Amino acid sequence: MTDRIRVDPEADIDEIDDHVFGHFAEHLGRCIYGGIWDGDEDSTIEAGIRDDTLSLLQGLDMPNLRWPGGCFADDYHWEDGVGPREERPRRRNVHWVQGRDEEWEESNQFGTDEFLRLCELLDTTPYLAANVGSGDPGEAMDWVEYCNYDGDTELVDRRAENGHEEPYDVPYWGVGNENWGCGGDYEPADYAREFRRYATYLNAFGGNMNPGEKLDLIACGHIHGDWNQEFMKNMAEAGGQNAMDHLSVHRYYNAGDSTDFSDDEYYKLIARSLALADDIDQTADTINTYAPAADIGVVVDEWGVWHPEAKNDNGLEQSQTVRDAVSAAGVLDIFANRADVVSMANIAQTVNVLQCIVYTDEEDAWPTQTYQVFDLYEPHMGATAVRSYVDTDEREVENERDVPLVSASASRSDDGVFVTLSNRDLDEREVVLDVGLDDASVAEAEVLFDDHDADAEVTKDNADSFAAADLDVDVEDGEIAFDAPGSSVVGVRVE
Repeated sequence: MTDRIRVDPEADIDEIDDHVFGHFAEHLGRCIYGGIWDGDEDSTIEAGIRDDTLSLLQGLDMPNLRWPGGCFADDYHWEDGVGPREERPRRRNVHWVQGRDEEWEESNQFGTDEFLRLCELLDTTPYLAANVGSGDPGEAMDWVEYCNYDGDTELVDRRAENGHEEPYDVPYWGVGNENWGCGGDYEPADYAREFRRYATYLNAFGGNMNPGEKLDLIACGHIHGDWNQEFMKNMAEAGGQNAMDHLSVHRYYNAGDSTDFSDDEYYKLIARSLALADDIDQTADTINTYAPAADIGVVVDEWGVWHPEAKNDNGLEQSQTVRDAVSAAGVLDIFANRADVVSMANIAQTVNVLQCIVYTDEEDAWPTQTYQVFDLYEPHMGATAVRSYVDTDEREVENERDVPLVSASASRSDDGVFVTLSNRDLDEREVVLDVGLDDASVAEAEVLFDDHDADAEVTKDNADSFAAADLDVDVEDGEIAFDAPGSSVVGVRVE
């Protein structure tokens, strides 16, 4: 069978928010220490940030970076991580500590000013997660004041003494993280009450102290049971639905070993990644039910592959193969095709941990296959998502949903129509693309992983081989035909 993809360039969905291509860095394993930061108390911030990691991250147009967690956020007190590094206290890392190994304790050498300087160097928007589980609204308000206020207060003076006179203007603030679990084990009604309490003060900052600089507040949601419904119902009954700007969900998935998996396990992992579509649709329906007049976006601020080998005692590190990256491409298609409701997403995590985009050792840093997918998808950022229709076979997966063997998304911008697709089949497939233009001209066509099998693992020595290559296409009567290699990702830009 020839797979056919039809794009309607005039059937707008909505603008694809840059922030759906966001990232996430937690104080977990070697994500921060050894991955992003290798300095010490005597280092300047620039000297403490790894040049090789920074260079790779600068190679992506990163729209935002979420920090400091994750579960770490709800036991983190921001004032421990500001001021002279030699005076900062060592603290527990209650969620990610590995026995009594002091390497896994929190040194606080990387704190607010280090993170926000990293964001400046990356030209990316910071997203901070405030402590709800073991914190209070006053602590969160002080953090906002330290980061964003342009006045004459003790915290503003402290920020200036720490090297940053001007406000950082952090726009995105998470009110806790997974507060149904590691963030305090709240019932939805209790978290709704706590969210309103925090929002009362945080929203007042934009309305009173910083007119015109409203904060975007992200509420913590859940993918299981009726947690979101109960939370939103409670918010609506209390008249607090307009206090939030986004509602977040998290989704991790796996199937079999990270590198040694069967064909069935390959497709099972892809099938499980597709649950993100249901997560988003159900969350959007819940928002529409309980807050139909409110402008609340869906945020997926933790997502990705979490293989069984990634455990607490190894800092949640895992190997990464082409299979993982192909699943990520399908997830990005899900986000683009729901551009009208998805306002942000953050793959977990940036460096060394889970489905990272960069690996490091003591000497070098190198990109993963997932890094290459984000790089290929960059033209979608800020473009207008348009409808695409895929006619393809499906693979039956035992006890899971069927897997469409080709996934696609499309967008329109001043540069033309950009189409991304992934061939989830282990074998090559013939594809015909119709973008609705009789005089279609292919400006660029690239393919990822054409020389690699699905189980190909990235290493320091072979990382460059996973970069995009030119794809041969034939254009006739407005249709674009090509062969998509097995387990590959394709990007085509049409003028």
